[in-house]
Amino acid sequence: MSSNPDPTRFILVQTSHPGNVGSAARAMKVMGFSDLVLVRPRFADVLSQEETVAMSSGAADILVRARIVDSLEAALEDVTYACATAMTPRDFGPPTHAPRSLFPTLAASEHRVAFVFGSERYGMSNDDVYRCHAVLSIPTNPNYGSLNLAQAIQLISYEWRQATGGFEVAERTPERRFASVAAVQGLLAHWQEALIEIDFLDPDAPKKLMPRLNQLLNRAQLADEEIHILRGIAKAMVKGRRPP
Repeated sequence: MSSNPDPTRFILVQTSHPGNVGSAARAMKVMGFSDLVLVRPRFADVLSQEETVAMSSGAADILVRARIVDSLEAALEDVTYACATAMTPRDFGPPTHAPRSLFPTLAASEHRVAFVFGSERYGMSNDDVYRCHAVLSIPTNPNYGSLNLAQAIQLISYEWRQATGGFEVAERTPERRFASVAAVQGLLAHWQEALIEIDFLDPDAPKKLMPRLNQLLNRAQLADEEIHILRGIAKAMVKGRRPP
């Protein structure tokens, strides 16, 4: 029995390219998963190859904990619900689902889930598909449905993470501080001076230019920093117009 606390397992069967193993580890870690099992990969030392580690892009800890086994049966040890990823239609076998339609129900269950991915060239064999409870089909353009291995893993791991709770979106910009009415009026006064200076505004016939600019600025809901920028532009306009 595996001691890995991660209840989700990603299984790669007969993977050919080391870079795909590294990219798979990266895709998993981004979504918070860590249990990776390889079944008869092309290279026995694939987990430590330079290309694998490079393509993992900081997810080397996933590679260190990953296991290599001789059969899908061994990879599925202690798994209670296995999802195959197979594009080829079959005469019979497990039902096919889009990830988003299956995952909410599956996430609400007590199953230990595994997602099984076939080789890059041949996909999954019929016998391997028959071992699984469901087949996942990612909805793609019907005229072009080609996804590489890492892309498929990223899509399925994302959908599964969303179904099991998801992550919060981290705020990456400071809180916006809106300018006061007084600050906007100060800006308008400054701009009025500049527009008169460059002969864009006739003070004897202003029409409704300044009220329209007032409404434009109100709709823009400017921040304090933006007020400073616009006042700086007005200052440069006046300075550039006047002789030294």
